[in-house]
Amino acid sequence: MRTIDKLIAPNVKLAAVLVKRAPTLTLDFDARRKSRLAATLDNGEEVALVLPRGTVLRDGDVLVAQDGGLVRVVAAAEAVLMVTARDRLTLTRAAYHLGNRHTPVEVGADYLKLEYDPVLADMLKRIGAMVEQVTLPFQPESGAYGGGHKHGHDETFAEDYALAQQVYGEHHGHDHSHGHDHEHEGHSHAHDHEHDHGHDHSHEHDHSDCDASCDHDHSKHAHR
Repeated sequence: MRTIDKLIAPNVKLAAVLVKRAPTLTLDFDARRKSRLAATLDNGEEVALVLPRGTVLRDGDVLVAQDGGLVRVVAAAEAVLMVTARDRLTLTRAAYHLGNRHTPVEVGADYLKLEYDPVLADMLKRIGAMVEQVTLPFQPESGAYGGGHKHGHDETFAEDYALAQQVYGEHHGHDHSHGHDHEHEGHSHAHDHEHDHGHDHSHEHDHSDCDASCDHDHSKHAHR
């Protein structure tokens, strides 16, 4: 059994004839997001898929087996819900409610597509969307800001990732430093207060117990 363990980066240009001749591996979305998988190529060959964790395959991706052979990924047609609406507001509300439930969604110019779920279908109908069960390939949006299941060959990956780091740094960094400074200042204040108090108390105690050897220092203090 061959092991497939590499995904060719999208910026690597391959000869079209090589990609066309490569055997195909047809997988539904659930299988394409598994990094460890025993699968069967469309030509009947059994293979083991061993990819870096977090990899999500997309239609058209090219994989490399340990023997150097290429394999092309095909998104399988599967049961999905096609969501449309008579107006943009309703479709936007549908997208909001699906996102609020962390539901993988494929976003089109005038439609949303998600894995078949009768409960979600009912919810979408209640807010005024039109829902139809169809059988089509499903390719949901990658994770926002370059996290989650972001694949890396989306055109906006670099921009999303840079934005995520900036947002995270501005908010987390500010909150952390603010909290740290506040606590540190409070600690310093308490420490200084206790130190001063202890010092004054010690000074008074020493002064009351002073003998003749302390007279010189006392006279200097009185003179000031």
